[in-house]
Amino acid sequence: MKILSVNAGSSTLKFRLYEMPEEIVLMKGTMERIGLDGSNLSIRIGEEKIQREVILANHSDAVNVLLKELVDQGLISSLDEIKAVGHRIVHGGNLYSSSVIMNERVIQEIESISELAPLHNPANLVGVTAFQKAIPSAIQVGCFDTAFHQTLKEKDYLYPVPYEWYIKYHIRKYGFHGLSHKFVTEKMARILKKNPNLIICHIGNGASVSVVDNGKCIDTSMGFTPNAGVMMGTRSGDIDYTLISYVMKKTGYNLDKIDAMLNRESGLEGIAGMSDLRDLDRAFEAGEEKVRLAFDMYTDRIVDYIAKYYVKLDGKVDAICFTAGGGENDTIIRREVLRKLTSLGVLIDNEKNENTIVRKGVEGIITTDDSKIPVYVVATDEELMIARDTVALVSD
Repeated sequence: MKILSVNAGSSTLKFRLYEMPEEIVLMKGTMERIGLDGSNLSIRIGEEKIQREVILANHSDAVNVLLKELVDQGLISSLDEIKAVGHRIVHGGNLYSSSVIMNERVIQEIESISELAPLHNPANLVGVTAFQKAIPSAIQVGCFDTAFHQTLKEKDYLYPVPYEWYIKYHIRKYGFHGLSHKFVTEKMARILKKNPNLIICHIGNGASVSVVDNGKCIDTSMGFTPNAGVMMGTRSGDIDYTLISYVMKKTGYNLDKIDAMLNRESGLEGIAGMSDLRDLDRAFEAGEEKVRLAFDMYTDRIVDYIAKYYVKLDGKVDAICFTAGGGENDTIIRREVLRKLTSLGVLIDNEKNENTIVRKGVEGIITTDDSKIPVYVVATDEELMIARDTVALVSD
């Protein structure tokens, strides 16, 4: 059956068309600058790439252009061939611990918690509504980025703040990147032939670390928002909250300004003046002092979470996994992290590390045979996770 996997942003629409359950990608692509001048379409069908400017006044236009493209390219002869559309929904609050078929009640509940993800949930729902209108015969499925972390215990998701904040305002740790962490967990379960104990490092411009016990997530680094946890490309990660009021008094900046700076001008960007890992790698190898400082801080914070989660698993770790753009392809970050883990018996194989690059089609173990914990580089695939969840619900 043909399944669309969709990730709608405020001005973007990312998509893949799958033949399921064979998991064959028939087409993938992105529409950008929806509702803005210069909107464009970029798609790939096999080895063929197509790019052009298109007029996209809103998401409904984007969906209609996409569906017309599917017909024009001969991938479908009728919209009825698309049996379901799976949507990435960033925030499910504490309402959803798994993917669900979207109906009016679910949509209303997601709308009711949109203030938890004001930049994402409304845009995600715009995508749902547009596809409902364009393909009324297709089942719409919501796949939540927070769902995988709903297995955390109360002691792990609560903050040590007045309890009524949790009751009245839903303030708690939610965690994000859940579709990626879930995909890697399921992939490692097949590789290891068991429900594994894992420490998963999703390292990209956004970064999160999760700990999996017997196949279930028991803690994760991101919190109430994606700005918590490890230092990231432009996000600060964990900081002393008191510095916010201090800097406001010193600079005269308002809270919105400080919030924007902590999300967009901090992390690697704040220390090194750049956030693209490829640029940072080149500068690191060239010995640029601020970049080396930034990488030392960055890798320290990843190591802090790995060590914390090692203890949480009582040392019974089946594997440490690196995934996402940086984790899959950045040999320097992996090397700098692993050299700080020798006290846990983690021993990197430098040759394996240098040769294991997912964008070149290479995954696998990057530690020596006598390393106490094997470290895997694992390709993640959030769109495929959405498609799998969607098929599972449609087939039930």
